[in-house]
Amino acid sequence: MPRYVCCCRYDGTAYRGFQVQVEENTVCRVLQDALEQLFRVRPEIKGCSRTDSGVHAYAFCFSFLCEKEIDPKRLPAALNTFLPPDVAVVQASFAPEDFHPRYDCLGKEYVYRVLNRRLRDPFYEKKALLWPGKLDEKMLNRAARAFVGEKDFTSFCGSNGKVKEDMVREITEFSVTRKGDEIFFRVRGTGFLYHMVRIMVGTLLQIAQGVYPEDSVEEMLQAKDRRVAGMTAPAHGLYLNRVFYDPVLLSAAEEGAPWLK
Repeated sequence: MPRYVCCCRYDGTAYRGFQVQVEENTVCRVLQDALEQLFRVRPEIKGCSRTDSGVHAYAFCFSFLCEKEIDPKRLPAALNTFLPPDVAVVQASFAPEDFHPRYDCLGKEYVYRVLNRRLRDPFYEKKALLWPGKLDEKMLNRAARAFVGEKDFTSFCGSNGKVKEDMVREITEFSVTRKGDEIFFRVRGTGFLYHMVRIMVGTLLQIAQGVYPEDSVEEMLQAKDRRVAGMTAPAHGLYLNRVFYDPVLLSAAEEGAPWLK
């Protein structure tokens, strides 16, 4: 039975995250609806991540098994016929039957967008965080470097009712750049804790406000206490930007695909 692996993009504004929830509108649910209309069966979908309500994705990887076979090059257009305007499949290929988008993932990259201006813009509504206060992207970039490396991120993990024994994660890159009125927080790592990116960004924004000193991140990390770190930035500014896999696993993937290392 072939396993298909797909890359989709979505505006998460209308959804309660990716994963299926009872009586909730989720991205996974609308993808399953489209697959059911295309294949006349409703396959189980495995996703690369559990995104929160309102979080967006430029590249989200999911896979499914299906007895009915279709050329992967035709699959995105076929699925998009049945998908709502805020969700689209952009690539597809075959993968090994035991491939899992989450457990075979080598790393992820997130982008958090901030509109740094006083007046709101309707085209950024629910797509970026409006931040009227002055932001010095060079200072924020310096402060963000303290997150890079393999560290215990207990102070930057939200409480979701689950206790994790291993709070160590590796951040390989963290940069803050500006383009006009927009600030981009770009974070790449091998794994992330619950709300971790949003708490890191929220803390940096409060450093910009003067709530915390510029060099306070290292001390927060060492404290291993969520109470010492900053706020959790709102979900609507966050985007899953890229997901990385061994290209050997994805036999038909195009070179330069958003899910390749």
